[in-house]
Amino acid sequence: GESGSGKSSILRLLYRFYDVESGTITIDGQDIRNVQMDSVRKHIGVIPQDTILFNDSLFYNIAYGDLTASKEKVMEAAKAAQITAAVEKMPEGWNTRVGERGLKLSGGEKQRVAIARAMLKNPPILFCDEATSSLDSQTEEDVVHNLNKLAVNRTTVVIAHRLSTVTDADKIFVIGSGNILEEGNHASLLRKKGHYHKLWTQQTKNNNKE
Repeated sequence: GESGSGKSSILRLLYRFYDVESGTITIDGQDIRNVQMDSVRKHIGVIPQDTILFNDSLFYNIAYGDLTASKEKVMEAAKAAQITAAVEKMPEGWNTRVGERGLKLSGGEKQRVAIARAMLKNPPILFCDEATSSLDSQTEEDVVHNLNKLAVNRTTVVIAHRLSTVTDADKIFVIGSGNILEEGNHASLLRKKGHYHKLWTQQTKNNNKE
């Protein structure tokens, strides 16, 4: 769906930033309102649009995904998120301080920190909210490949405006004005020649112009 259609609101409900006023949200048949919030969030990893950075080292900011993880595991997650090369060029490498009082990271670098955190946490449920929107096309392709590997054997919800990130999804829901307009996989939605087909055609034309 397009910006303002309600995509991110769904994620906030699933993560229990607030609860639904009517109806229910269930995970494995259990109403999430009947489960302790910490328990729900423990089993969910989120790659948000706006990553919060702590005023600490870059290593800590990635390790925050799982503070019990070994250094090797943190490095593996960073490599999978395509951020290792950028870190090694920084003044103090992994010890480079970021956040309000530290080095300012680009939007793409912040997004890769969030992806590395989620990969390190290795949760059974993964939410990706425009997870590659700040990445260039080549980095996006590499990161999406790694996210697809991470998604194996886990529930993965991808919120996207850039449709190239969801072409391999088992099911796609097209959202508009808070409603589900269409659902299906990439091929079936293109055959319908509806909202999804229109968005796909527009984005393909724009990409070709670039």
